[in-house]
Amino acid sequence: MLTPKLTQQDMTESEQRHLKTLLDQARKFEGRPLTNSENNHIKDDYIAKLMAEREVIAKQVRTQKRQKKLKPDISATYEWSAHMHSRGKR
Repeated sequence: MLTPKLTQQDMTESEQRHLKTLLDQARKFEGRPLTNSENNHIKDDYIAKLMAEREVIAKQVRTQKRQKKLKPDISATYEWSAHMHSRGKR
């Protein structure tokens, strides 16, 4: 399943702050303003990492839902309508 690329607007506030921190650290390490290419490269790497993390979390949620779906509900009482024909036997 192909998910659309994550944009900065889709990120949480803490993720946006972390991205800004990464950009500031890179700028400080270089000792000069970063070029657009360098900025975009850092952003793309971070977005790819976030998307991979979110995909792992989504996969775990899907497996948990699947396991819950297969597990019968023991606390449920006997339901007549589930076992009786709606129009009677023919």
